Amino acid sequence: MPRFRLDIEYDGGAYAGWQRQADRLSVQEAIERAVEKFCGDRVALHGAGRTDAGVHATAQTAHIDLSKDWPPDTVRDALNAHLQQAGDRVAILKASRAAADFDARFSALGRHYLYRIANRRAPPALEKGKVWWVPKSLDAGAMHEAAKVLLGKHDFTTFRSAQCQANSPLRTLDRLDVARTGDVIEIRAWARSFLHNQVRSMVGSLKRVGEHAWTSADLKAALDARDRAACGQVAPPDGLFLVGVDYPDGG
Repeated sequence: MPRFRLDIEYDGGAYAGWQRQADRLSVQEAIERAVEKFCGDRVALHGAGRTDAGVHATAQTAHIDLSKDWPPDTVRDALNAHLQQAGDRVAILKASRAAADFDARFSALGRHYLYRIANRRAPPALEKGKVWWVPKSLDAGAMHEAAKVLLGKHDFTTFRSAQCQANSPLRTLDRLDVARTGDVIEIRAWARSFLHNQVRSMVGSLKRVGEHAWTSADLKAALDARDRAACGQVAPPDGLFLVGVDYPDGG
């Protein structure tokens, strides 16, 4: 069966997350439904990252196996047509043929996340649901400096959801940058893989630094505690975006 890679964007606010759920619509299910309407195939869609409810994506990657070797543009356009008809807030940016051994999840070399904070007194009107509104002024410079203590290989138990199913809390964080542009603070994280809620947990703790309630030493102490109770507030899903997935071919 021919394998196709799909590059996908979606508004996660409308879904129970990426992964299929028993009682609520997920992004995975929305696309699988569109595939069945397009060509009759009942497929299992495999994604690079299992984003939580409310988390968005500008560059999710997935793969599917179809019974017919359709032209990739036909796959893209047909799926988008059915997604639009269903009122889904999902778009297939690109469909391409993939090698038989390509796996959207296990072939990935790294994942890139962006978290956005609207740091101003007035609440967001145009970007509601796409940012975390924090009206209290935050020191983005202090947040960026503190973020350095989280770089490298660590036991991230403190920043791991109690429901996380990963076999190990050890992860290597390659990038964690904080920068302000006007009223928006952007936090960018890159790693081969992340634990459940890791990015949102780190962002919530960095907010404590930005408020000058914590120092870099406090953040390091929280990391070293290896205790979920030592984590700061977990940031809401609204501001989190999956913005890139790296593969060996550079795609």
